[in-house]
Amino acid sequence: MVFQQEPICALATPSGVGAIGVIRVSGEGTFSVVNKLFRGKDLTKVDSHTVHFGTIRSGNDIIDEVLIAVFKTPTSFTKEDTVEISCHGSDYIIRQILKLLVQNGARLARPGEFTQRAFLNGQFDLVQAEAVADLIAADSAASHRTALNQLRGGFSKKLAFLREDLIHFASMVELELDFGEEDVEFANRDDLRALINNLQTTIAPLIDSFDFGNALKEGIPVAIIGAPNVGKSTLLNALLNEEKAIVTSIAGTTRDVIEDLLYLDGIKFRIIDTAGIRETMDVVESIGIERSKKAMNQADVVVLLFDSPETYAEVEQLAEGLEEGKKVLWVRNKADLTSPNGGLGEVEIPISAKTGTGIEDLKKALVAVAVAAKAADDTVVTNLRHYEHLVKTQQALSDVLNGLAIGITGDFLAQDIRLALHHLGEITGQIATDDLLANIFSKFCIGK
Repeated sequence: MVFQQEPICALATPSGVGAIGVIRVSGEGTFSVVNKLFRGKDLTKVDSHTVHFGTIRSGNDIIDEVLIAVFKTPTSFTKEDTVEISCHGSDYIIRQILKLLVQNGARLARPGEFTQRAFLNGQFDLVQAEAVADLIAADSAASHRTALNQLRGGFSKKLAFLREDLIHFASMVELELDFGEEDVEFANRDDLRALINNLQTTIAPLIDSFDFGNALKEGIPVAIIGAPNVGKSTLLNALLNEEKAIVTSIAGTTRDVIEDLLYLDGIKFRIIDTAGIRETMDVVESIGIERSKKAMNQADVVVLLFDSPETYAEVEQLAEGLEEGKKVLWVRNKADLTSPNGGLGEVEIPISAKTGTGIEDLKKALVAVAVAAKAADDTVVTNLRHYEHLVKTQQALSDVLNGLAIGITGDFLAQDIRLALHHLGEITGQIATDDLLANIFSKFCIGK
């Protein structure tokens, strides 16, 4: 049974003058509202998924010639009766049509309200609803693939399997409570322990994928670090293929962090040029160096750039201060002027930022680092809300294991299992509050 609410309307295409604007109307009474404006076929009598030509009128005045697409419940995006009015993209025309729709019984939609109605009517779960926003915002092939996988239910299916197995054991433990005086055991403790271990093994890589997923969404930060005059700004310009940073022979030219986006094999990188790190009495340069160190610590990938044994020794000291597991690329610049330093002890990438030699090899290395950080399959967690609930689920499962180890009673065991189920349910929306839904869908654009 699809629950149809009052008709809502909004512009579904970007605002501003364009060739075409699309206005979406959805809800109970949609066809009656639009029929009052539309001169063409009676929309209540046409088939779903058909398009009809006609005019939108205010009284006898023609506002525009339009095409109207009809989608009848429950086969529309919202599962409600829906029409999409394709008109000319004039701001005036769009305002007039929206005004007429409101005057005839519709109201303006709130941000994300169409998607919210689709969720409430069971079109998809909350993870898939959030993926709609991610798909719209995707600006790289990798973020597009991840959002599309979630929209098609990849992540949701994983969670559904986890939750289904856990619900079975939860019901068995709950059943034991009804026979408390008879000392019966419906949920085999060894089987429950094996299930919890299996669930934790499945959840752990999802949690671990968040850092990569978030970087994939926002752009993987890559900091270029090195001593003054080793060619950091020249390298930035070479990677971006434009004169983004000022390059001179004067040491300390770069005094602040410079950042720009680079797309490689569908992956978005945020390339960060930093001030050369050295001892200095210059106040402004000192501030830039502190920002360089901060960028180095916050970056997912650090390019340690050097051009001689001396500058290698300087970045080697910086490398010692990096947190364990930080992804590092050792890059020897000015390879056209220098010979390899046989005593480095690290795999280096020889380049010439000035001539472009080796830049493609460096780009391939950046992609390889990004791909190596990817989860084993296409299920990557990109949403902070999902990550937080997965962490809480993992903790609740650990509490179940600890409870089994010390032999706690079934009622406490059931409480920990229910908590794990609660957090899994909050991810997909099987357990959702009005405040949670309002917070999620308020971040959507109006018309989606």
